[in-house]
Amino acid sequence: MADDFDIGGRSLASRLLIGSALYPSPAIMEQSIRASGAEIVTVSLRREAADGQAGAAFWSIVRDLGVSVLPNTAGCRTVREAVATAEMARELFETNWIKLEVIGDDYSLQPDVFGLVEAAAELVKRGFTVFPYCTEDLVVAKRLVEAGCSILMPWGAPIGTGKGLINPYALGQLRHAFPDIPLIVDAGIGTPSHAMQAMELGYDGVLLNTAVAKAADPVGMASAFKAAVAGGRLAHLAGRMPERDLARPSTPVIGTPFWHQAD
Repeated sequence: MADDFDIGGRSLASRLLIGSALYPSPAIMEQSIRASGAEIVTVSLRREAADGQAGAAFWSIVRDLGVSVLPNTAGCRTVREAVATAEMARELFETNWIKLEVIGDDYSLQPDVFGLVEAAAELVKRGFTVFPYCTEDLVVAKRLVEAGCSILMPWGAPIGTGKGLINPYALGQLRHAFPDIPLIVDAGIGTPSHAMQAMELGYDGVLLNTAVAKAADPVGMASAFKAAVAGGRLAHLAGRMPERDLARPSTPVIGTPFWHQAD
Protein backbone atom coordinates (compact mmCIF):
# COMPACT_ATOMS: atom_id res chain seq x y z
CA MET A 1 0.00 0.00 0.00
CA ALA A 2 1.42 3.36 -1.07
CA ASP A 3 2.16 5.79 1.75
CA ASP A 4 3.50 8.87 0.02
CA PHE A 5 4.47 11.93 2.02
CA ASP A 6 2.48 14.96 0.80
CA ILE A 7 4.09 18.20 1.92
CA GLY A 8 4.37 21.69 0.52
CA GLY A 9 2.49 20.72 -2.62
CA ARG A 10 4.78 17.78 -3.40
CA SER A 11 4.42 14.04 -2.99
CA LEU A 12 7.53 12.26 -1.75
CA ALA A 13 8.44 8.72 -0.75
CA SER A 14 10.86 9.51 2.10
CA ARG A 15 9.76 11.00 5.42
CA LEU A 16 13.30 11.80 6.49
CA LEU A 17 14.56 15.36 5.94
CA ILE A 18 18.26 15.98 6.33
CA GLY A 19 20.61 18.92 6.68
CA SER A 20 23.70 19.72 4.65
CA ALA A 21 25.98 21.22 7.33
CA LEU A 22 28.77 19.98 9.62
CA TYR A 23 29.92 16.98 7.54
CA PRO A 24 33.63 16.13 7.50
CA SER A 25 33.75 16.69 3.73
CA PRO A 26 31.47 17.39 0.76
CA ALA A 27 31.96 13.80 -0.41
CA ILE A 28 30.75 12.38 2.90
CA MET A 29 27.81 14.80 2.83
CA GLU A 30 26.80 13.51 -0.59
CA GLN A 31 27.20 9.85 0.41
CA SER A 32 25.26 10.39 3.64
CA ILE A 33 22.34 12.13 1.93
CA ARG A 34 22.14 9.36 -0.64
CA ALA A 35 22.27 6.69 2.07
CA SER A 36 19.48 8.43 4.01
CA GLY A 37 17.10 8.30 1.06
CA ALA A 38 15.99 11.84 1.98
CA GLU A 39 14.28 13.83 -0.75
CA ILE A 40 14.35 17.16 1.09
CA VAL A 41 17.67 18.74 2.09
CA THR A 42 17.91 21.89 4.19
CA VAL A 43 20.49 24.49 3.20
CA SER A 44 21.56 27.81 4.68
CA LEU A 45 21.76 30.96 2.64
CA ARG A 46 25.36 31.23 1.45
CA ARG A 47 26.73 34.71 2.05
CA GLU A 48 29.40 34.24 -0.57
CA ALA A 49 28.75 35.17 -4.19
CA ALA A 50 26.56 32.72 -6.06
CA ASP A 51 29.36 32.09 -8.53
CA GLY A 52 31.96 31.60 -5.82
CA GLN A 53 34.04 28.43 -5.98
CA ALA A 54 32.71 26.92 -2.74
CA GLY A 55 29.11 27.77 -3.57
CA ALA A 56 29.41 26.39 -7.09
CA ALA A 57 30.86 23.09 -5.81
CA PHE A 58 28.08 22.78 -3.23
CA TRP A 59 25.38 23.41 -5.80
CA SER A 60 26.89 20.91 -8.18
CA ILE A 61 26.49 18.22 -5.48
CA VAL A 62 22.93 19.28 -4.64
CA ARG A 63 21.85 19.25 -8.29
CA ASP A 64 23.32 15.79 -8.78
CA LEU A 65 21.37 14.52 -5.77
CA GLY A 66 18.08 15.51 -7.40
CA VAL A 67 16.51 16.54 -4.07
CA SER A 68 14.07 19.29 -3.11
CA VAL A 69 15.91 22.15 -1.40
CA LEU A 70 14.53 23.68 1.79
CA PRO A 71 16.42 26.93 2.52
CA ASN A 72 16.41 28.16 6.10
CA THR A 73 16.79 31.44 7.95
CA ALA A 74 19.25 30.00 10.45
CA GLY A 75 20.85 32.60 12.69
CA CYS A 76 18.14 35.23 12.24
CA ARG A 77 17.04 36.95 15.44
CA THR A 78 14.54 39.54 14.24
CA VAL A 79 11.46 39.48 12.04
CA ARG A 80 13.04 41.92 9.62
CA GLU A 81 16.19 39.85 9.28
CA ALA A 82 14.25 36.62 8.78
CA VAL A 83 11.99 38.08 6.09
CA ALA A 84 14.92 39.63 4.23
CA THR A 85 16.88 36.37 4.39
CA ALA A 86 13.88 34.42 3.10
CA GLU A 87 13.55 36.76 0.12
CA MET A 88 17.23 36.35 -0.71
CA ALA A 89 16.93 32.57 -0.35
CA ARG A 90 13.96 32.49 -2.72
CA GLU A 91 15.94 34.34 -5.35
CA LEU A 92 19.08 32.25 -4.92
CA PHE A 93 17.51 28.81 -4.51
CA GLU A 94 14.50 29.41 -6.79
CA THR A 95 11.92 28.01 -4.38
CA ASN A 96 9.02 29.39 -2.33
CA TRP A 97 9.78 26.94 0.46
CA ILE A 98 11.43 28.40 3.54
CA LYS A 99 12.32 26.86 6.90
CA LEU A 100 11.65 29.80 9.18
CA GLU A 101 13.86 30.27 12.21
CA VAL A 102 13.70 33.32 14.47
CA ILE A 103 16.00 32.65 17.41
CA GLY A 104 15.16 34.21 20.77
CA ASP A 105 17.85 32.77 23.05
CA ASP A 106 21.51 32.30 22.18
CA TYR A 107 22.07 29.60 24.80
CA SER A 108 19.23 27.20 23.97
CA LEU A 109 18.56 28.46 20.43
CA GLN A 110 14.90 28.43 21.43
CA PRO A 111 12.65 30.19 18.91
CA ASP A 112 11.31 33.67 19.60
CA VAL A 113 7.71 32.54 19.24
CA PHE A 114 6.32 36.07 19.03
CA GLY A 115 8.66 37.04 16.23
CA LEU A 116 8.15 33.65 14.60
CA VAL A 117 4.38 34.13 14.28
CA GLU A 118 4.82 37.68 12.97
CA ALA A 119 7.43 36.64 10.41
CA ALA A 120 5.37 33.63 9.33
CA ALA A 121 2.31 35.80 8.67
CA GLU A 122 4.37 38.21 6.57
CA LEU A 123 6.04 35.48 4.54
CA VAL A 124 2.74 33.70 3.85
CA LYS A 125 1.43 37.03 2.48
CA ARG A 126 4.47 37.13 0.20
CA GLY A 127 3.70 33.71 -1.24
CA PHE A 128 6.07 31.50 0.75
CA THR A 129 5.31 28.00 1.97
CA VAL A 130 6.57 28.37 5.52
CA PHE A 131 8.08 25.49 7.49
CA PRO A 132 8.24 27.11 10.97
CA TYR A 133 10.76 25.84 13.50
CA CYS A 134 8.84 26.15 16.76
CA THR A 135 8.56 24.72 20.25
CA GLU A 136 6.04 22.05 21.19
CA ASP A 137 3.69 24.69 22.68
CA LEU A 138 0.09 24.10 21.57
CA VAL A 139 -0.96 27.77 21.63
CA VAL A 140 2.03 28.82 19.55
CA ALA A 141 1.16 26.10 17.05
CA LYS A 142 -2.40 27.42 16.83
CA ARG A 143 -1.14 30.95 16.18
CA LEU A 144 1.15 29.71 13.41
CA VAL A 145 -1.73 27.89 11.73
CA GLU A 146 -3.87 31.03 12.02
CA ALA A 147 -1.00 32.96 10.41
CA GLY A 148 -1.27 30.67 7.38
CA CYS A 149 1.26 27.93 8.05
CA SER A 150 0.20 24.59 6.60
CA ILE A 151 3.17 22.74 8.14
CA LEU A 152 4.52 22.74 11.70
CA MET A 153 8.02 21.76 12.81
CA PRO A 154 8.23 21.52 16.61
CA TRP A 155 11.54 20.70 18.21
CA GLY A 156 12.20 17.46 20.03
CA ALA A 157 14.93 19.15 22.07
CA PRO A 158 17.23 22.15 21.58
CA ILE A 159 19.24 22.16 18.36
CA GLY A 160 22.30 19.93 18.40
CA THR A 161 21.72 18.44 21.87
CA GLY A 162 20.79 14.95 20.71
CA LYS A 163 18.53 14.51 23.73
CA GLY A 164 15.60 13.14 21.74
CA LEU A 165 11.97 13.88 22.57
CA ILE A 166 12.09 15.68 25.92
CA ASN A 167 8.33 16.25 26.02
CA PRO A 168 6.59 13.42 24.15
CA TYR A 169 3.29 14.20 25.89
CA ALA A 170 3.17 17.72 24.42
CA LEU A 171 4.22 16.43 21.01
CA GLY A 172 1.42 13.89 21.19
CA GLN A 173 -1.05 16.66 22.04
CA LEU A 174 0.03 18.56 18.93
CA ARG A 175 -0.60 15.48 16.81
CA HIS A 176 -4.07 15.13 18.33
CA ALA A 177 -4.87 18.84 17.85
CA PHE A 178 -3.74 18.98 14.22
CA PRO A 179 -4.59 15.63 12.62
CA ASP A 180 -4.56 16.99 9.07
CA ILE A 181 -1.44 19.20 9.18
CA PRO A 182 1.99 17.74 8.39
CA LEU A 183 4.03 17.66 11.58
CA ILE A 184 7.80 17.19 11.48
CA VAL A 185 10.02 16.85 14.53
CA ASP A 186 12.88 19.27 13.95
CA ALA A 187 15.96 19.44 16.19
CA GLY A 188 17.24 17.43 19.12
CA ILE A 189 17.18 14.01 17.47
CA GLY A 190 20.30 12.08 18.47
CA THR A 191 19.70 8.40 17.68
CA PRO A 192 17.56 6.35 15.30
CA SER A 193 15.41 5.29 18.25
CA HIS A 194 14.49 8.95 18.82
CA ALA A 195 13.37 9.23 15.21
CA MET A 196 11.38 6.02 15.48
CA GLN A 197 9.64 7.32 18.63
CA ALA A 198 8.57 10.46 16.78
CA MET A 199 7.16 8.43 13.92
CA GLU A 200 5.36 6.07 16.31
CA LEU A 201 3.64 9.14 17.79
CA GLY A 202 2.12 9.69 14.38
CA TYR A 203 4.44 12.44 13.16
CA ASP A 204 4.73 12.77 9.42
CA GLY A 205 8.49 13.16 9.28
CA VAL A 206 11.76 13.91 11.05
CA LEU A 207 14.37 16.54 10.22
CA LEU A 208 17.92 16.07 11.48
CA ASN A 209 21.48 17.02 10.70
CA THR A 210 23.98 16.78 13.55
CA ALA A 211 23.05 13.20 14.46
CA VAL A 212 24.29 12.06 11.06
CA ALA A 213 26.98 14.63 10.25
CA LYS A 214 28.78 14.21 13.59
CA ALA A 215 28.47 10.43 13.84
CA ALA A 216 31.65 8.35 13.72
CA ASP A 217 30.30 6.87 10.48
CA PRO A 218 27.90 9.43 8.93
CA VAL A 219 27.00 7.22 5.99
CA GLY A 220 26.19 4.25 8.20
CA MET A 221 24.18 6.44 10.58
CA ALA A 222 22.21 7.89 7.66
CA SER A 223 21.24 4.36 6.65
CA ALA A 224 20.20 3.61 10.24
CA PHE A 225 17.95 6.68 10.35
CA LYS A 226 16.39 5.72 7.03
CA ALA A 227 15.41 2.34 8.47
CA ALA A 228 14.21 3.83 11.77
CA VAL A 229 11.91 6.38 10.15
CA ALA A 230 10.44 3.75 7.86
CA GLY A 231 10.00 1.31 10.76
CA GLY A 232 8.38 3.91 12.99
CA ARG A 233 5.94 4.85 10.27
CA LEU A 234 4.99 1.21 9.70
CA ALA A 235 4.49 0.74 13.44
CA HIS A 236 2.19 3.76 13.62
CA LEU A 237 0.10 2.54 10.71
CA ALA A 238 -0.10 -0.97 12.18
CA GLY A 239 -1.41 0.31 15.52
CA ARG A 240 0.29 -0.56 18.78
CA MET A 241 -1.22 -2.86 21.39
CA PRO A 242 -3.01 -1.14 24.30
CA GLU A 243 -1.03 -0.61 27.48
CA ARG A 244 -2.17 -2.53 30.57
CA ASP A 245 -1.52 -2.14 34.27
CA LEU A 246 -1.53 -5.90 34.93
CA ALA A 247 0.32 -8.72 33.28
CA ARG A 248 -1.58 -10.86 30.82
CA PRO A 249 -0.22 -14.20 29.59
CA SER A 250 0.36 -14.53 25.87
CA THR A 251 -0.29 -18.28 26.11
CA PRO A 252 -3.90 -19.23 27.07
CA VAL A 253 -4.21 -21.03 30.41
CA ILE A 254 -7.56 -22.69 29.57
CA GLY A 255 -7.08 -26.43 29.33
CA THR A 256 -3.75 -26.36 31.15
CA PRO A 257 -3.42 -29.53 33.28
CA PHE A 258 -2.83 -29.14 36.99
CA TRP A 259 -1.22 -31.73 39.28
CA HIS A 260 -1.81 -31.90 42.99
CA GLN A 261 0.89 -33.33 45.22
CA ALA A 262 -0.38 -36.21 47.32
CA ASP A 263 -0.27 -35.86 51.11
